[in-house]
Amino acid sequence: MLGQPASDRETSPREDAIRLLARREYSRAELAERLVAKGHDSAAIGDCLDALAEQGLQSDSRFAESFLRSRVARGQGPLKIRGELSRRGIDRATLEAAFAEAETDWFALACDSLARRFDGPGDSPRERARRERFLASRGFDFEHLRHALSHAWNCH
Repeated sequence: MLGQPASDRETSPREDAIRLLARREYSRAELAERLVAKGHDSAAIGDCLDALAEQGLQSDSRFAESFLRSRVARGQGPLKIRGELSRRGIDRATLEAAFAEAETDWFALACDSLARRFDGPGDSPRERARRERFLASRGFDFEHLRHALSHAWNCH
């Protein structure tokens, strides 16, 4: 009924999905998970998500690109970003397309992330190991790590 508050009346999967998408991009898997949690029927959810994708309101490609940009802006590396996208239901082809389109210089990003956090390469093996752990936890691979430890403070 129209006179009831939104919280008291039944909402359709589409209404709930639109409400979520109005705030930020979601992957199809994330949206499905949220809609199931709201108690919607799985067949209705599938139909709803198909319709939203056809209308361009939900796109895993757009989500992956947006997610990738936001994580690069935070200084996260490719390993961590790939893992997060996979956990959010993004298939390998969509993931690879997002990375190819992003054209991120991961070596420069690793250098920048390291230089922002530390003021030098470290005087002891313990300090250097601390910097390595920092970059590894950010999702940079061994090559990025080695490059950053050698070059991070040359350009700052």
